[in-house]
Amino acid sequence: MYYVYILTNKSNKVVYTGVTNNLERRVYEHKNKLIVGFTKKYNINKLVYYEDTQDIESAIIREKEIKGWTRTKKNQLIESNNPQWMDLSVELGFACDADR
Repeated sequence: MYYVYILTNKSNKVVYTGVTNNLERRVYEHKNKLIVGFTKKYNINKLVYYEDTQDIESAIIREKEIKGWTRTKKNQLIESNNPQWMDLSVELGFACDADR
């Protein structure tokens, strides 16, 4: 299973789209700032959207598609499943050091 996901920061001002084969591990890495770069710099650690695919090629294609969208279209995608922009990692039961 592969996942395309969207993270944001506390104020929902910045969004990041990524792909992974282990959503729980990847969210943990983002929340604990283990990944140097954009998400660490902008404190992007709230999972607001994800979808799964069966193969990596489909996931990468979908990730690139979403990355090419306008911010408005990305917001609409997030709000179609998560209108309150809640942190879905909490709902999924993902734990992280930052939550302790």
